[in-house]
Amino acid sequence: MSLRITSSDFAHMDRIPSVHTCGGRDISPELRWDDVPESAKSLALIVDDPDAPDPAAPKMTWVHWVLYNMAPDSSGMPAAAEREELPAGTLEGLNDWKRTGYRGPCPPIGTHRYFFKLYALDAVLPDLGMPTKAKLERAMGGHIVARAEVVGLYRRG
Repeated sequence: MSLRITSSDFAHMDRIPSVHTCGGRDISPELRWDDVPESAKSLALIVDDPDAPDPAAPKMTWVHWVLYNMAPDSSGMPAAAEREELPAGTLEGLNDWKRTGYRGPCPPIGTHRYFFKLYALDAVLPDLGMPTKAKLERAMGGHIVARAEVVGLYRRG
């Protein structure tokens, strides 16, 4: 058994419904995870798009959501998760809009891939004060005991 993340809103490598994008209500999808290793002390979630701005010539990875210190005994979060619905202990980082919280797909051109990456860590991280993805990844260094991802696709129009 190994760590797994899924969504009832889209299958792996399938289209993310527009309700979860800038063309819809821009709400987070429902996420579920299981088989968290017993050694995990916390979980982290990073959602990003490595195809920005154009999948034919990507120049950057655009970050949509950064969460960490989620309780390892949690099993996910509902669609449209508000702060109080996040797993116990969750701290938020900054997305590339320089805000906390989920911001959905809004690609300017082409079909983009959106990676929902879940990490099981062998430590509870210190309060990093709304870290960027890069700062969180540095803090997670040496603490990742398992990793899982589900990838959704989206193209406007």
